[in-house]
Amino acid sequence: MNTLYRKQFMTDDKKEQMWLCKKASVDMRKDIIEMTYSAEGTGAHAGGALSMVEIMAVLYLAVMKYDPNNPMWAQRDRLVLSKGHGCMALYAALKQIGVLTDLTTFKKNETQLYAHPSLNMEIGIECSSGSLGMGLSFGVGQALALKKKNNPAHVYVILGDGECDEGSVWESAMSASHFKLDNLTAVIDKNHLQYDGETDEILSLGSLEEKWKAFGWDVYKADGHSVEELFEVLSVGSSRPKAVIADTVKGKGVSFMENNPAWHNASLSAQNYEKAMREQEEAYNELLTS
Repeated sequence: MNTLYRKQFMTDDKKEQMWLCKKASVDMRKDIIEMTYSAEGTGAHAGGALSMVEIMAVLYLAVMKYDPNNPMWAQRDRLVLSKGHGCMALYAALKQIGVLTDLTTFKKNETQLYAHPSLNMEIGIECSSGSLGMGLSFGVGQALALKKKNNPAHVYVILGDGECDEGSVWESAMSASHFKLDNLTAVIDKNHLQYDGETDEILSLGSLEEKWKAFGWDVYKADGHSVEELFEVLSVGSSRPKAVIADTVKGKGVSFMENNPAWHNASLSAQNYEKAMREQEEAYNELLTS
């Protein structure tokens, strides 16, 4: 494991490492629920944040080279959240590694934690995002610049499956292959839903695996809620840009949000907040006995 992490995550035992990622995932879901509830009627994108919790946990706690005490370290691995509306998962992950300590300012006046990420490398936010389809092109630019500087850092870009409707995603995919960016990984959070409904009904993408392969990428598939599977595919080296298609559930971990497009952007009542938090306590207790 990357020894730059704070002491809590320093372990060479893979089983323990994966358990810590699972525990962090429960903690992150609690933080996402808290942020959603604290938005006080303005709504928050809980569904798409919850679907990528394990992806974020594995990247930040087990895969990426990152120094929480020096977020602007030149050789840090970069994470670009292209599906910016899922930023609560990013904020929760940054809290897990100690870069952020207070998430209560989310969407409040004078906050640094906006409803979509705003560039602020001092707190670990590498890119302003929210306009879908833009993050991969930003990641291609970062990866190309790192190559030219002989910097060994890696760039990870998180995309939504609905976001892959955007043509700019495929222009960027073509560019990454052309420039042989083996220091670039795209993770597609394939939760099968977007704002208007099911992704396949809005605009079918067919086989995402075959599309990315056709654009010259190495492609891997994983259960996006299995930290073991995610760690395995994200740790594989590649001589080309790599795409990981992570099969996920929108709203994962909160029963009334799962596979429910209404929770793309919505507010939590006090009753639903309490139910959601109880379910996290149950998940944590289950983890303790596993």
